[in-house]
Amino acid sequence: MNIRKPLIAGNWKMFKTCSEAVETAKLLVTRIADVTDVDVMIAPAFIALAQVADIAKGSNLSIGAQNIFWEKEGAFTGEISPQMLVSTGCRYVIIGHSERRQFFGDTNETVNKKINAAIQADLIPVLCVGESEQERESNETFSVLDKQLTKGLKGFGLEEPKKLIIAYEPVWAIGTGKTATDDQAQEVHHFLRTLLEKQFGDSFAKAVRILYGGSVKPNNISTLMAKSDIDGALVGGASLDAEIFSKIVHF
Repeated sequence: MNIRKPLIAGNWKMFKTCSEAVETAKLLVTRIADVTDVDVMIAPAFIALAQVADIAKGSNLSIGAQNIFWEKEGAFTGEISPQMLVSTGCRYVIIGHSERRQFFGDTNETVNKKINAAIQADLIPVLCVGESEQERESNETFSVLDKQLTKGLKGFGLEEPKKLIIAYEPVWAIGTGKTATDDQAQEVHHFLRTLLEKQFGDSFAKAVRILYGGSVKPNNISTLMAKSDIDGALVGGASLDAEIFSKIVHF
């Protein structure tokens, strides 16, 4: 039996103006008002964080950011600090998403710095890991994930597992319509939990939530969530529509 409370998270990426984000958040708050057994988070663009956080106040909807920089302040044009995120009402922050790694130069080393900064600011990092289609076809999935997880969490002695979330997002399944089968996802999630156990111990590994991300839809969430090591989902495109996303939350 899975003792971890599921988390359904929506990554809005570079979509929605401030007014569109507010409108969607209002609809979502209404549609998930009855949810008590699932944690729900959405990550709007930076410009909409404060406004959406205001909408979410007093509800069961939490707010996350899509990225972070590891310094508190300074001459880092275009970046955003942990303290800035906290001031908007953020509770979570997505770190190391494949799009950040692919297009904006995120590495396992910079991901490590970002996670450290997030934890110090009392933000909950959502560490994204995942292999490309070429890496999967070359049977490199587990070695890639081992490096991403081990290097991303290097130097940490995390005592509170609720301060860390892992999201497995096979790069070949993001925005492609392809989805790992529930057995493929479970295999990888179990592998990741085993790595956490080696690094931090059994009780920590059992308590950390590991999300699946990659073309999650209302019609595949139930079978994914039935697996023992899958604790929720990091949802992309399907999170942009309040009605569709709420169906995923109500799996």
